[in-house]
Amino acid sequence: MPRSHFIFTSESVSEGHPDKVADQISDAVVDYFLGHDPEARVACETMVTTNRIVLAGEIRCSPVYDEARWPETHGWAPGVRDELEAAVRRTVRRIGYAQKGFHWEQADFANHIHGQSAHIARGVDAAGNKDEGAGDQGIMFGYATDETPAFMPATLHYSHKILERLAELRHSGEAPFLEPDAKSQVTLAYENERPVRAVKLVVSTQHAPGYDQAKLKAFVTDVMADVLPAGWMPASADDVFVNPTGLFEIGGPDGDAGLTGRKIIVDTYGGAAPHGGGAFSGKDPTKVDRSAAYMARYIAKNIVAAGLARRCTLQLSYAIGVSEPLSLHIDLHGTGTVSEERLEQVVPEVVGLSPRRIREQLGLNRPIYERTAAYGHFGREPDADGGFSWERTDLVDALRAAV
Repeated sequence: MPRSHFIFTSESVSEGHPDKVADQISDAVVDYFLGHDPEARVACETMVTTNRIVLAGEIRCSPVYDEARWPETHGWAPGVRDELEAAVRRTVRRIGYAQKGFHWEQADFANHIHGQSAHIARGVDAAGNKDEGAGDQGIMFGYATDETPAFMPATLHYSHKILERLAELRHSGEAPFLEPDAKSQVTLAYENERPVRAVKLVVSTQHAPGYDQAKLKAFVTDVMADVLPAGWMPASADDVFVNPTGLFEIGGPDGDAGLTGRKIIVDTYGGAAPHGGGAFSGKDPTKVDRSAAYMARYIAKNIVAAGLARRCTLQLSYAIGVSEPLSLHIDLHGTGTVSEERLEQVVPEVVGLSPRRIREQLGLNRPIYERTAAYGHFGREPDADGGFSWERTDLVDALRAAV
């Protein structure tokens, strides 16, 4: 039996956290290539450290990269490497890094991206009667819960929202003493499986040199109180921790190296649901680590939005080069109004689950990914240009009719 009374915690990190800087750069690279070719193949890893940005990975994008056409520049069309570097630096500038130890304009930049393996391309591409296969093997999970309007776990939802609000105040100039790097952690009490109040709150935020810690704590505490529902703040100030180690002046990639793909729990469900292990950022949508995880969230969210369950966890599995999923598993955690078995039968009738069908249904072959790489890939509002299409609830009627 599920527990009805418990305490649970999730964390988030800001756009200026070094790992998130790396994620946003990797997705800026994905957007750059998809902007030139919707069928581009991209796998980009980024490392950032003190005044240094390093890209590595594989691409296939004939309009701007073709080893046969431009052998003298190692496959790169004239000017493209400069354009790509400019896109990366714009991302760092947007985040807000113009510090001595990490500066958008002054950091050393190295691009080690090269062509995609022909063996991978042969296994994944459509050919003859063979449909496009999955870009890799793996398992992907989707999750949804009705405990917030965003159908997200409340602990993660409010962890994100606190940091988003601090970033808004920093960017607007209302809080010039804040710097880009920050982390949050929200611990909530649940009664009858519903979140009712915060038990502990933690924010560590980089700040201007010498800024008064008492003023900083008062400011951040006010932000927390504004973000959380009325009456949710801990009763004691001792349960609110702001920069518990003291000064946080050196941060971002200057304080700690960052790598793509190290914040996969922050990116997804804050530990409230399983994770298949694959990161999202830096990957084009033929990689099922990304696209199938988006589809799994899309289905789970629509199941809950349709009133077929209060909670839903959905698992998909794939083999590299194989178009259809190997398995589909749905768990409604005892909250369903229909059986899991029935949903497992009807879901493939409502949506296609091959990599190509996922990309077509969700419109994933577009430069929409840099915006996903901070404050979570899920629980966001769908954008008019197709961003966060997996957050739509347009399957509700079809699912209700099918069951």
